[in-house]
Amino acid sequence: MINEVSNFLNNADKWQSEMELLCSICNECGLTEDFKWMHPCYTHNGKNIVIVQGFKDYCALLFNKGALLNDESKLLVPMTENTQASRQIRFKSLEDIEKQRAIIKAYIFEAVEVEKLGLKVEFKKTSDFEIPEELTIKFDDDISFKEAFEALTPGRQKGYLLHFSQAKQSKTRSDRIEKSKERIFLGKGLNDCVCGQSKHYPRCDGSHKYLKD
Repeated sequence: MINEVSNFLNNADKWQSEMELLCSICNECGLTEDFKWMHPCYTHNGKNIVIVQGFKDYCALLFNKGALLNDESKLLVPMTENTQASRQIRFKSLEDIEKQRAIIKAYIFEAVEVEKLGLKVEFKKTSDFEIPEELTIKFDDDISFKEAFEALTPGRQKGYLLHFSQAKQSKTRSDRIEKSKERIFLGKGLNDCVCGQSKHYPRCDGSHKYLKD
């Protein structure tokens, strides 16, 4: 696993030094280094604690059960508006990380305690989310579309339901549904990669924008 982490860091286009420091801090906390979902992942007794990530505008530590942390320093942010369990701490410089080293370790140790206690995030059920009238109409018009939607994982269904429902106008909701149909028929979630080129697969990182016809 160490070789995979080293290769990931050595080939990073951005945030190489910052992610190396984050990995070092995780190791200092006594976590086990692994490589999952194409990123350095740190575990305790086989349980995922935190993942080191790099994006265009920031690098981050992703806490798998961040929603359960106290977050006294108000650093945790959800990765997307639909995220229920995980939370990120985002960084934009080595200085930013060094300045918060003690706080980062405190968050990591708290995340380990959450796992030791066996605490679990209470996820909303798909049935707890509102189904927009516009989506119901689309289902009635096209049973294959309804079946494709119901075949999605609960998390992907929830993501779409939130995305559709948050639009204030009926036309906007209908447009969002129509634009999402192709992805839904492919079995993909709102933020899933459909081109296969994403460096953060299965999540989309915008690589499709650079594909030539």
